[in-house]
Amino acid sequence: MEVHTLGFDQKKHWSVSHRPKIDSPRTLVLLFGSSSLLDADGPIAELLHDYPDSLAIGCSTAGEILGTQVYDESVSAAITRFEQTDLRLASAPVLSADESFAAGQDIARQLNDARLKGIFVLSDGLQVNGSELVRGLNTQVASSVVVTGGLAGDGDRFRRTWVLKDRRPQTGFVTAVGFYGDRIRIGHGSKGGWDRFGPERRVTKSKGSVLFELDGRPALQLYKEYLGERASGLPATGLLFPLALRADESDPKSLVRTILAVNEPDQSLTFAGDIQEGALAQLMKANFDRLVQGASEAATLTHPSVDGDSSVLAIAISCVGRRLVLGGRTEEEIEATLDVLPKGTQQIGFYSYGEISPYATGTCDLHNQTMTLTTLSETA
Repeated sequence: MEVHTLGFDQKKHWSVSHRPKIDSPRTLVLLFGSSSLLDADGPIAELLHDYPDSLAIGCSTAGEILGTQVYDESVSAAITRFEQTDLRLASAPVLSADESFAAGQDIARQLNDARLKGIFVLSDGLQVNGSELVRGLNTQVASSVVVTGGLAGDGDRFRRTWVLKDRRPQTGFVTAVGFYGDRIRIGHGSKGGWDRFGPERRVTKSKGSVLFELDGRPALQLYKEYLGERASGLPATGLLFPLALRADESDPKSLVRTILAVNEPDQSLTFAGDIQEGALAQLMKANFDRLVQGASEAATLTHPSVDGDSSVLAIAISCVGRRLVLGGRTEEEIEATLDVLPKGTQQIGFYSYGEISPYATGTCDLHNQTMTLTTLSETA
């Protein structure tokens, strides 16, 4: 396996003078870039022109990761040629949250066969219910198939996102790449690092990803009480206070949900994934050191799947809320992942509106406010 990473910005253009000549049907071009590329996709078109036979997948971001740096209004890319692994692309429209489950099923059906080992999926970040997308995927693929990925971002603006479809940025789609064969090794790890505070409250009214009431009180009203002066900045400031959910008192598994939108007339909050009625919900807040430690732990979880003698590509997908909290310390979590991963690992990624990964093992879940890592390598 041969891996090259490179970046583009408006002032310096491409970070390399010559792009690697490794175009082939087993070459994957993975790229992440600004939402503004919907209006002018010149850098993407220029890059993909050099790789006509390769498969291309990518999405918009709330910040592009390249190595140990985080950029805005740029493109970060990895060109990876696999020696023994076959690749296949799939896409499905998702024009509203109601289409999310069907889109997940469609993607999985297009990719599923006996040799499938993993799926990396990227979705429009605003028109999708991430929980339903994941549920659709899980109904069609075996639990042994590793499914990871994320929801596209748009900074803290929440206006428009894109994914690559037919090699150009488009809104309203889910795209994915499948990995086939016995030589591919896919590692995954997902960790948070937030502190819980306040009482656990019962979700007393919700529908899909919309939360109306907690303990019988209007959800938006309750959130505003906790946010205080920051309430005027909703929904962006809500990223600083995600919600931890578990099914009941005996459930050890806790998923995190982050706000995408608010509705003043009905005092509701829309999250990136499902909020089940009857679930227990608890507010969370940032702990700087624990966020960075969470990133390190996510990298540690990927280690059993990495062949020590092979090239490794690490795809880091971290939530936009983590970036807003960490501020000037954001790059510490990117450095923390590379400190743990094998020497020579090349890393790209993006800040997202949701992360897709198994909770620990088994089928995938939608996560928010986590650092989620996917590692790709091949056995010799």
